[in-house]
Amino acid sequence: MKDLKRSCGSPKSLMTRMKAEKNTLTEILSQTIDTLKKTRDGYGPAPRIREVGTVTAVGSGVARVTGLRGVKSEELLRFDGDCMGIAFNVDHKEIGVVLLDEAEGLRAGGDVQRTGQSMETVVGEALLGRVIDARGRPLDNRGRLEILDRRPVERPAPPIMDRAPVTVPLQTGIKVIDALIPIGRGQRMLILGDRQTGKTAVALDTIVNQKEKNVICIYCGIGKRGSAMAKIIADLGEQNALDYSLVMVTTEEDPPGLIFVAPYVATTMAEYFMEQGRDVLIVYDDLTRHARAY
Repeated sequence: MKDLKRSCGSPKSLMTRMKAEKNTLTEILSQTIDTLKKTRDGYGPAPRIREVGTVTAVGSGVARVTGLRGVKSEELLRFDGDCMGIAFNVDHKEIGVVLLDEAEGLRAGGDVQRTGQSMETVVGEALLGRVIDARGRPLDNRGRLEILDRRPVERPAPPIMDRAPVTVPLQTGIKVIDALIPIGRGQRMLILGDRQTGKTAVALDTIVNQKEKNVICIYCGIGKRGSAMAKIIADLGEQNALDYSLVMVTTEEDPPGLIFVAPYVATTMAEYFMEQGRDVLIVYDDLTRHARAY
């Protein structure tokens, strides 16, 4: 008993210690309650107006919407299931929307919301050597993109008089073409021909020939077959051309809206490098499928 009393102390000291602990706990609870009251009193939820419309019809890659009176042309709209679309035809009674995702879950009568934003895409040096889709999502299983900047897909083009003249040549690496057809950096060139005549091969040879020439290359596959795109990516990899290139992939299985915006997104990415003082070669393969998607 003496040892137990010695370890616990006297009854008076034990009571003093319990009172001190009680006072400390009371102070902590009081401070916590005061903090919660201040947080509650300082919080004032701001009312926000959200414009919601109704889907009236869903087609192949498109939808028709009513009820969005303030929507702007080319504004992003969000459907149920986080499906995104672009307001394309803005009429007084009905809005035509180009869908950027699969429309399997969309039904007439569903809700659609305005985002107040236009379509943007990621830009930056981290895109080089990567394979992405038209939404800027990586497809090469190499992890996420470390992107520091975004640019709107649609923006005013620089005036004609502000553009530099075409003075520096661009070699394709094919001697016959380089000898007969003058091609310059900053020039547009259309490759015409029947099916299976080597149009894509000419474009790929031109990309491979830009190695160690300080030219960024962007290959934009528009609605191509998945097997064809896989072969193109493999060929560029074998030639070590991916180090200075970016490959954008849209296949024939993708929604028509995604195929439609692909060349615009690729151009925005190319303009980023152009604004950094770099020369850029961009290949659209091919615009016939883009016209069909449109």
